[in-house]
Amino acid sequence: MAQNVLNRLGSMSGALAVGAFTVNSCLYNVDGGERAVLFDSLRGGILPDVRGEGTHFIIPVIQRPIIMDVRTKPREIPSVTGTKDLQMVNIKLRVLWRPVIEELPRLYRELGVDFDERVLPSIGNEVLKAIVAQYNAEELLSKRAEVSQRIKEEMMKRAKMFHLRFDDVAITHLTFGVEFMRAIESKQVASQEAERQQWVVKKAEQERIAAVTRAEGEAEAATIITKAMEKTGNAIVEVRRIDAAKEIAAKLARGRNIVYLPGGGGGSGSTGVGGGSGGSNLLLQVDK
Repeated sequence: MAQNVLNRLGSMSGALAVGAFTVNSCLYNVDGGERAVLFDSLRGGILPDVRGEGTHFIIPVIQRPIIMDVRTKPREIPSVTGTKDLQMVNIKLRVLWRPVIEELPRLYRELGVDFDERVLPSIGNEVLKAIVAQYNAEELLSKRAEVSQRIKEEMMKRAKMFHLRFDDVAITHLTFGVEFMRAIESKQVASQEAERQQWVVKKAEQERIAAVTRAEGEAEAATIITKAMEKTGNAIVEVRRIDAAKEIAAKLARGRNIVYLPGGGGGSGSTGVGGGSGGSNLLLQVDK
């Protein structure tokens, strides 16, 4: 009796194991951000329909699911190419790409699962070399937005041929060779030197104009003084002497250590400090 029960339990366990294996072999899951295409050996290979997210049924041995990632992914494409004026430029292109879901069966049939490794470097380098060769080295810097837009349009056009879609294309790195960088530095130094020389020339011109104006003013003043002396004799000289004396007196009055010593009266016979008999006045500067 006990032996029969054990045999039945063993048979049931075997049947359950076979059933579980069969069910597991007939089902597969497609996670979020993924799609599946089916390979059917009886119907000629890859089926044209695409399976979405969730659990799906297949016929074991005859059918096999191929899971493919359809999320947007970044990719950086480096390239070393030449410009229109034969300057070498190192450029890097960043693309955000994803496959066209409706074309997954055809994409897998033509390129396989690693289609991004086969397609992106090829079309990226080809487009970069074709576009960059149409611009000079300086234009790549001054027209960077235009160059980036043309590369983006051409990349999107080429991607349609391989059932890919680009969400964004941008230039992230752009450097030139050592010789070109030295040439740019030399040009900048020469430009700065030219601007400095222009400033020096303008300064000299302004100084020349100021000197001419000053000389003209002095000549005009001399002419006026000469005419005045012809009319008034030495009166104009005396007026100038008085004005100069007033100016000197005003400056001395503002001095801190100036002492005024009046001279002796006339006719007293005393000799002044200056040695004159007229009793001249004396100004002394007293240092403390």
